[in-house]
Amino acid sequence: MSVYATAQDVQARTSRTLDADEQAVISTLLEDAAARIDAVAPNASEVAKKIVSCSMVIRAIGDGSTSYPIGATQGSQSALGYVQSWTVSSGGTVGELYVSRADRRLLGLGNAIGGYSPTQELVPVPDPEEVAP
Repeated sequence: MSVYATAQDVQARTSRTLDADEQAVISTLLEDAAARIDAVAPNASEVAKKIVSCSMVIRAIGDGSTSYPIGATQGSQSALGYVQSWTVSSGGTVGELYVSRADRRLLGLGNAIGGYSPTQELVPVPDPEEVAP
């Protein structure tokens, strides 16, 4: 399986210094990200796939710039009362690899909404030249 980014690429985009264990986990996540990207955009450019791979992994592990958990929409901390509380988004994306709407645009997929019916192919499409005005 091909991967589009390395653990060093992810580290360069965060404020974290990765230890050996984190690099191993990130390498595995990058393989998973590549599989998800190939499932939705196999013909996207290598540069776009690299950027999206890094973004997916950073969303899953955090960028190290905050003490708030990834996906938290609100948070509070206290000191001597030992209170921490977080409100996490209801999207179910905390720690999960996913291709975001912005990633899809970067991969050239746009944000079109549509559907497909398997019976659609059974309906004959008239030739435009044979249809009288």
